[in-house]
Amino acid sequence: MKETIAVLFGGQSSEHVVSCMSAANVIDQIDKDKYNILLIGITEEGRWLLTRSVEEIRSDKWREGTITAVISPDATKRCVVVSGETGEADAAAFFVENGDAARHAVKTGSGYEIPVDVVFPVLHGLYGEDGTVQGLLELAGIPYVGCGVLASAVSMDKFYTKRIVDGLGIRQADYVPVMRRELSDMDAVAERVEEALEYPVFVKPSNAGSSRGVSKARDRESLVAALTEAARHDRKILVEEAIVGREIECAVFGGGMRPVEASGVGEVLAAAEFYDFDAKYYNAESRTVVDPQLPGDAAETVRRYAAEIFKAVDGYGLARVDFFVREDGQVIFNEINTMPGFTAISMYPMLWEARGISKAQLVENLIAHAKERRHG
Repeated sequence: MKETIAVLFGGQSSEHVVSCMSAANVIDQIDKDKYNILLIGITEEGRWLLTRSVEEIRSDKWREGTITAVISPDATKRCVVVSGETGEADAAAFFVENGDAARHAVKTGSGYEIPVDVVFPVLHGLYGEDGTVQGLLELAGIPYVGCGVLASAVSMDKFYTKRIVDGLGIRQADYVPVMRRELSDMDAVAERVEEALEYPVFVKPSNAGSSRGVSKARDRESLVAALTEAARHDRKILVEEAIVGREIECAVFGGGMRPVEASGVGEVLAAAEFYDFDAKYYNAESRTVVDPQLPGDAAETVRRYAAEIFKAVDGYGLARVDFFVREDGQVIFNEINTMPGFTAISMYPMLWEARGISKAQLVENLIAHAKERRHG
């Protein structure tokens, strides 16, 4: 008998579009002979919509859906609750089209309850990768792919990640934390930054991914502009020293009853001055290289640090850990992503493919590992 997997995508973060791209690629790799798949898209406004096909995700037509599908927090049911906005007709039509997926659905007064065996939350950024959805799934008692509440929350928040990595003794960029409310006295904030760091500096929202809201500041004027931009994305901001080095990434898998494994390393060759959102997803000249030649034992150091950091944040399932490597071989931690991208240009699946693990096998490994979390 097939199991049912619910794939969540979209979300209310600035990485909404990237999540849709990632989800379409993940869905393509799920074994359709083994799993019934429920596709649940979350709009930027926060509506949860049942989606009929991966083609609707790629064409963006899923947003026109009329069937609501939400995960019930009731752990005795472990289900998705489905209902049609225009009455039962919409939900009933879905079941006609997807009889196998809905075979075990239970009719309720307002719709249907579909039991779910596992959830794959392909959500990047806030309200998806930050522990919020993970908390809902814990309440629901449904196994899910990826890190738990704690690891997701502290890894999403760059400030708290830095506090944890400080305790490991791993080198990272010096930083100054700034709260949005402090920007009412911008001169005082700028002076505090200038006392601690030299220009240029990078300014980042503490809770945003895919380089959203990240700017490079070379002087007071650009610092003020960068702080203002970062504050649009989060109430907590990090100002960091600029590190000159190669951008190196490492994929991690495991946790729980499985040992933590680190892949080989990959290098980001950004077309822009730094790997911002547009350079990452919309500039064809940006490239990634798997297994680049690094000085000394830097590659092994990256792999070791990636595993150490993953364990320190109580990671489970997967993460991509990013570093800088200087010419002298010094390795400097940058950030950790607990639901890395699965787009056509994403490093996480590339790094495992270079180790002989296909995308389909990687997705199957992640789903299997998700089902183990209740046992350890």
